[in-house]
Amino acid sequence: MPSPQDVAAYLQVSQRYLSDMLRAITGKTTQQHIHLVLIEKAKALLNQTDLTIAEIAYQLGFEHPQSFNKLFKQRTNTTPVQYRHDRLNTS
Repeated sequence: MPSPQDVAAYLQVSQRYLSDMLRAITGKTTQQHIHLVLIEKAKALLNQTDLTIAEIAYQLGFEHPQSFNKLFKQRTNTTPVQYRHDRLNTS
């Protein structure tokens, strides 16, 4: 999983500059943006693949599927399993 330092290095800006710009424009921290991107990627994988939750977690860079489950639930108010189940039943 990329860190704020990784993103700043990739963009060739300081971590402080990146954080200040993101917060000024969006009101969110660099870490919050990283989490939002990860959740959107996770949703796409849950909707479009048959990968297990653990496989998705590892593909997104999590060392432990439990960490992925916790972040997903914090951000979406549902577990990855329930999200996938709900999407399959509404399609």
